[in-house]
Amino acid sequence: MHRHDREGGNALVETAIALPILLLMMVGIFEVGRAYETWQVLTNAAREGARASIVPSGDEATTEALVRKYMTDGQLNAAASASVVVDRNAVMVVNGTSMAATQVTVDYPFNFIMLQPVARLVVPGTNTGEDITMRATAMMRNEAP
Repeated sequence: MHRHDREGGNALVETAIALPILLLMMVGIFEVGRAYETWQVLTNAAREGARASIVPSGDEATTEALVRKYMTDGQLNAAASASVVVDRNAVMVVNGTSMAATQVTVDYPFNFIMLQPVARLVVPGTNTGEDITMRATAMMRNEAP
């Protein structure tokens, strides 16, 4: 047996060990980037909802519709199943003074598309990449009527 033949076998074994780990790292980077983008859309949707709801004529139904539209425009597929809570009776403290405020909270069911299947190739039975619920909250002081 030639030395060159043994080196080819070593390279094949090393590749078989390193490739799944490399694939997991690459998929993890893509999925974390997608999760961060989703979180940004949720944060902005909650902020837009709070901004729309602080006016005296604002109401919960209009605010919820606006938040869902923002999520849909941000290409979040589960916008309809997200929980949107509008609390127009929240209180915030500004310079020691309590003020009426509106708080909008959005809970969004986020699922990793590729992370869990790839993680299970590397470590069978792992919980890595399971679905999570992302939460974004925004609070703004109500305008006086």
